[in-house]
Amino acid sequence: MKIRVLYEENIKNGHKVYTTIDVPDGDYTVMLDVDYEQRLAEADPDKKDEVKRCNTIQEVFDIMNDKEYNNWRRHHRHQGNYKGQDYEDDGTEDGGEGGGSWSEPLMSEVADDRVFRKDEIERDQRDTDEANRQFIRRVLKPEIAEIFIATKYEGMKIRDYAKKTAKSEDEVERIENNLTQKLKRAAQKLAVAYPERSF
Repeated sequence: MKIRVLYEENIKNGHKVYTTIDVPDGDYTVMLDVDYEQRLAEADPDKKDEVKRCNTIQEVFDIMNDKEYNNWRRHHRHQGNYKGQDYEDDGTEDGGEGGGSWSEPLMSEVADDRVFRKDEIERDQRDTDEANRQFIRRVLKPEIAEIFIATKYEGMKIRDYAKKTAKSEDEVERIENNLTQKLKRAAQKLAVAYPERSF
């Protein structure tokens, strides 16, 4: 009988390359029973009823092959053939255990290079935010511009802004409705002044 077995060293770039082993025909019921009992003992108590006894020795090896592949994938899925710099810990840092090593990939080797450009992205975002605020202040009246920036741009709720400006609790809903209408008109005015951006 021929059985397909997967060894970790035969997994090439995530592709399974099986080795075929010729085993003598025979009665493998003891092996099947031991396999079933072992998997039953390792299973979660809630999932013990899902564990099924294998009927053939190939089914046993298929389960082992899947485990082998999943272990390989878990270990290798984030690794690539990087050409970046390898570093070794010489033990001089705080803690001084030494012996550790790590690798730093190149920007061209990662799917998302934003991790390398974090400071640049944050600086660009601050500049963009400030330019947008200045634009809003140029287009809208000063009072409406500050309300628009606070509620639409910086995320403050209109009700909270209304509570901040209201003299009494009864006035809050009226101010909130008033601000909602003003902000709608302000968004329309900004959309006309800057049609490429949605406000």
